[in-house]
Amino acid sequence: MKAFAALAATELRLLLRDPASLFFMMVFPLMLLVLKRGDSGAVPGYIAMIVAIGGMGALPGIVASYRECKVLKRLAITPVSPLVLLGAQLVAQVAAGLAGSVVLVGAAIVVFGAKAPGNVLMLAAAFLLCSVMVCTLGFVIAAVVRNTRGASLIGMLVMFPMIFLAGAAVPRNALPAPLRQIGDFLPLTPGVEALSNAWSGTVALFPLLILAGTIVVATVVAGALFRWE
Repeated sequence: MKAFAALAATELRLLLRDPASLFFMMVFPLMLLVLKRGDSGAVPGYIAMIVAIGGMGALPGIVASYRECKVLKRLAITPVSPLVLLGAQLVAQVAAGLAGSVVLVGAAIVVFGAKAPGNVLMLAAAFLLCSVMVCTLGFVIAAVVRNTRGASLIGMLVMFPMIFLAGAAVPRNALPAPLRQIGDFLPLTPGVEALSNAWSGTVALFPLLILAGTIVVATVVAGALFRWE
């Protein structure tokens, strides 16, 4: 447990020292909130965007770099399993997403006078499931694309269209009908719905179940395809 906690803390420090990750997970959502003039209805989508940037935009390249640099192979012959390192990376991504989300929500409430979330417990559950879900998708990308540059590129190519079509960056009702139909089948869409429902105080379990199911499926796929070297 101590080794895992130390690894998770190290991974989080490394993540927060990355200027690109720090900007897109901390500063960029705040800029969008200012442009939206503090519209509290946009906050749940921006939270989903924050975790998607970490889980699909950053994580695949990080994991692929560990494989490419033989870090995972070396860990396989030590008492610290490579799974511990991957678990620590998951915890670090969730923690970084939480930090960015807390800053965003705090700014929305304190600076722009937005109402507090209607159901804090449901919001926490939606955040956790959405965060883990995008990270499992990131692990799938890292399992399929073996080199660092390729994994980072594919992660970005998957992440950017998804945050727009799923309603994270812009409301889905502002999209043309064909694009909304595509968004219906994207795994981030139930994440945005779950966060939005919790923010408004509505209790809706179906989006949470979809997120949980996606986590299970993506974990199985990543486990079947992943190679340590």
